Amino acid sequence: MISLKNPCICCAFCILGLAFQTDLVVGQTKSSAVSSPNQSQDPGPGGANTGRQERDGQHDFDFWPGTWKIHNRRLMHPLTGSTTWVEFESRSVAKMVWDGRANLDEYEGDSPSGHIEGLTVRLYNSKSHQWSLYWANQANGTMETPTIGEFKNGRGDFYDQEFFQGRSIYVRYSWLNIKPNSCRWEQAFSEDGGKTWENNWVMEMTRVDR
Repeated sequence: MISLKNPCICCAFCILGLAFQTDLVVGQTKSSAVSSPNQSQDPGPGGANTGRQERDGQHDFDFWPGTWKIHNRRLMHPLTGSTTWVEFESRSVAKMVWDGRANLDEYEGDSPSGHIEGLTVRLYNSKSHQWSLYWANQANGTMETPTIGEFKNGRGDFYDQEFFQGRSIYVRYSWLNIKPNSCRWEQAFSEDGGKTWENNWVMEMTRVDR
């Protein structure tokens, strides 16, 4: 243990301590100035978000209600390097509920691997300003993990994390090229934490009626 009986040593330690405290205060000030703009915009349950003005996305899917014919392209073996795609036709009937803050559609088609009957429910969270998309396949009768996201600049991207062939992957649903009578939907997988994505299902939709 160092003895502090020597006044020179005491003085030296005092000076070092004062310098350390001063540097710590300055460092904290600089850190606050740098990190403040990048703090999370999610205020948490019941919190107030003052970081930026959130856009109201409750009418993002107003284009969707009606009957659509769909041309599907589906990758047979995702995340294997395969380039074998199959194509088939399907149909979807969609309707809005809750004044646009929710919608659902029934999907039906015959793919090379069998008949598909599905149901999608989309719910808008007015606090987080995000949509949750729930897909259910008639074959198993349960809602799968929701993909969650929002629209920006006319494109909607929605994400979740799932197990695929025993591995944990990221899943992305995207809505794009949205026009009054046509739109495009894509499903993509990522096995590297979202650094790269592989599209494995593409739907080109054309409106039949409203």
